[in-house]
Amino acid sequence: MAFTGFEISDFDVFTIPGLDPRMEELRERVRPKLQALGEAIAPRLSEQTGETMYVHVAKHARRSVNPPDETWVAWSDGKRGYKSRPHFQVGLREANLFGMFALIYEYPNKPGFARDMLEQLDEILPALPGTFVVSPDHTKPETHSLTELGKEGLEQMLKRLGNVKKAEFLIGIELNREDPTVRNGEKLIRKVEETFTTLQPLYQIASLA
Repeated sequence: MAFTGFEISDFDVFTIPGLDPRMEELRERVRPKLQALGEAIAPRLSEQTGETMYVHVAKHARRSVNPPDETWVAWSDGKRGYKSRPHFQVGLREANLFGMFALIYEYPNKPGFARDMLEQLDEILPALPGTFVVSPDHTKPETHSLTELGKEGLEQMLKRLGNVKKAEFLIGIELNREDPTVRNGEKLIRKVEETFTTLQPLYQIASLA
C-alpha cells in the first residue's frame, strides 16, 4: 500500500483500554501504515548510509498485560533485528509522532559512541536544529529540546550514556498529532528523510564506535 499519512484516529488508538482491544486496532489500523512508511523510506536510507536498511515494525509480542503506549517502525542494517544496532525510527504515541536516531539499551558500544560524540560535539552540534529533541529513555515520553539542554546539558547526557549501562540516547523530531504534515504522506516522508539526513553523522559515529 502507498503511505498516505496518519489520521487523528490513529493516535486515538492509544486511548483504547485493555491489551487485546488496543493491539487489535494497532494491527488493523496503524501497523500497515508503519509498514508502508518503512518501505517508502528504506531505499533512501540505504543510499544515505551505504548499507541495506531493513524495515522492522514493532509487534509488542512480549506484552501480556499492559497495552503499549506507543508503537513504531525502525530501520537498521540488521536483517533479524534492530535493538542491538544503531537505528532510525518513526513512531506514534497519543500526543505526537516522533522520528529519531536511536541507541537503546541493547546497543553494546554506547561508551565508544559517547566518547566520540563528546570529542566531535563542537563540529556536530551547530548542524543540529535547536528544535530537535533528545530522550534518555525510549520507554518514557519525556524529551528535552537541544535549545533547552544547551551544550552542557547534552554533554551530561552523553557522559551518562557512556557510564550507565541502561542509559539510552534518542534524538530527532516530534510532531504534534494536529500538525498537517502528519496527515500528508508525501510531506511526512520528506520531513522524515530530511531529519534522518541531518542525523546521518551520528549514525556514522555509532557504526564506527
